[in-house]
Amino acid sequence: MSEDSLLSVENLTVRYGPKIACDGVSLSVARGAVYALLGRNGAGKSSLVHCALGQRKPDSGRALLFGEDAWRTRARAMTRTGVEPEEPDAPPAMTRDALVDFCRRLYPSWDSAGTRARLDRFGVPAGVPFGALSKGQKGMLQLALALGPAPQLLILDDPTLGLDPVARKALFEEIVGELADRGTTIFLTTHDLGGIEAIATRVGILKDGRLVLDEDLETLKGRFRRIRYGNRLTETREAFGTELDAFEAVKVKVRGWGIDAVVSNFDDGAFERLRQTNGVEDASTSSMSLEEIFLAIAGEAAGEGGAA
Repeated sequence: MSEDSLLSVENLTVRYGPKIACDGVSLSVARGAVYALLGRNGAGKSSLVHCALGQRKPDSGRALLFGEDAWRTRARAMTRTGVEPEEPDAPPAMTRDALVDFCRRLYPSWDSAGTRARLDRFGVPAGVPFGALSKGQKGMLQLALALGPAPQLLILDDPTLGLDPVARKALFEEIVGELADRGTTIFLTTHDLGGIEAIATRVGILKDGRLVLDEDLETLKGRFRRIRYGNRLTETREAFGTELDAFEAVKVKVRGWGIDAVVSNFDDGAFERLRQTNGVEDASTSSMSLEEIFLAIAGEAAGEGGAA
């Protein structure tokens, strides 16, 4: 693991009986990064998070927190790590302030006043038992507790799941604020690709348990493009030749008007040569959102219009 990495996994494999949830995954989260791990349901994201937190021992490989084996040094690492689980969980009878007081005793440094101010800002009521809070309120309470000890590393497992648009916006604004104020390193899984695109610095994509992409977001968006052009010589992609080979096309569709392609190796010079190719008409290129790139890489189930 790099000295600048706070979290990493090395050749991590997780099995549940005959099913392989993570298959030889290796990745590293640099200090100060916002690393977004993406994948469809069942891709292996939560299994990887459980290993990274020392909650599950990998079947092979290892997970490291602050340079030490997460399975063996979990108690020590957790004093420097904030966690928001996929399903918010706390004793149902405890109120938010009781939970703040309880957590305060577990950490060597804890900002009680700041945590309560954050909860007021999130709109989490003070006297309501945890079990009576809405799912969104529970999620924001868990986030506030995760940030209470000013952690060096924040791990969030699908933190916007079940949140309404107002709560999602508040969560991402809080993450941005924490980064600006503290330089906190963040590792999160998420289905909210639109929300995370504005703040992620690096993206990993899991597909069927394998890490198929691990890249800085700006580099990723620079090389993925959509290319469209008319073709007056043929109506089929197979007969049109190799004009897209230089772009490493990920997805190609033949439309009535021509070709609609998603490419993973865009180059301005190669695009100019494409425009000059005999038979190519009205060639155009456009940038792609993180969600569009994800769908091109991870696939889209029949009938779905967005990421799963």
